[in-house]
Amino acid sequence: MGNGGQHSDFLEGWFAHTAGIKVVVPSTPADAYGLLRTCIEDEDPCLFIETMPLLWTLGSAPEPGSYVPLGKARTVREGTDATVITYGRQVFEAVAAAEELQKQDISVEVIDLRSISPWDKEAVLKSVSKTHTAIVLHEAVRNFGPGAEIASSIQEELFGVLSGPVLRLGGAFSPVPFSNVLESAFVPGIDEIVGAIKQATSRKPALV
Repeated sequence: MGNGGQHSDFLEGWFAHTAGIKVVVPSTPADAYGLLRTCIEDEDPCLFIETMPLLWTLGSAPEPGSYVPLGKARTVREGTDATVITYGRQVFEAVAAAEELQKQDISVEVIDLRSISPWDKEAVLKSVSKTHTAIVLHEAVRNFGPGAEIASSIQEELFGVLSGPVLRLGGAFSPVPFSNVLESAFVPGIDEIVGAIKQATSRKPALV
């Protein structure tokens, strides 16, 4: 939105690295409501990250008094050929990429983590065990980002069933640019996501 690094950096990895701090990033109005209620009542400090462009995104109204548990991911879209693990605004980019690839007979499952710390390792491993292929996507800078932790965990737990290395997509290793053109190039877009998924699914199936 042309706000530069003073307002547009995604720094969830800083806080997730600190033991005892919980970090959540909602992608829908219902999740924002439910996660915020859960954070308020949690005994630990919680960092609730709002993604500004999503403030204008429409979605189903939450049930009054509802809660969303921390550390529980949401399967946004089911698939069989690849798993994209993401959160925040990139959920919508991942779904758009998955719908584009569906036209090419590539079935993509999209997991919305909702919670970065703790993150739902069980749900992620279950999905990747099915698809044998994983792509971790986030708006934060790729270098030293949350995706590195997730990718490492997947490869440690599922090395024998993966069709290839876990791929990571994230922001460029630079401050967020002010220029709208450069800012768009900074963040992974649909074309880049589609390319990564096609690269990952082109590998031979894992031997299981």
